[in-house]
Amino acid sequence: MRLAGRVAAASAPVALSLSVPAAAYANTGLPISVAANSLPVVIGNLQTWPMGILAALATLFLVLTGVYWATAGGDPVQVEKAKGALKNALVGYGLAVLAPVLLDIVQSIVEG
Repeated sequence: MRLAGRVAAASAPVALSLSVPAAAYANTGLPISVAANSLPVVIGNLQTWPMGILAALATLFLVLTGVYWATAGGDPVQVEKAKGALKNALVGYGLAVLAPVLLDIVQSIVEG
């Protein structure tokens, strides 16, 4: 019964907002114009995505490292698993830092 109440409380605002077309589609009544961005703007936008994804994955591996290490209990296999996850986290953070550099190289190749 408590679970049903929680689900209803969480889904009621979503259902209410989706039931009103103007709120569901954010209809402002203004004309919609689609503008194409230039290549530097697109590449600039692309720089943020890989950095964010790589940093999120690295953070996930860092959390897994903590879980593996905390639950190892002296088991050498679990400790090695934790060390592997730590290495993956460090590689992920390194790639997140290098992502803008790699995209600058791609941009210079594409623009000629």
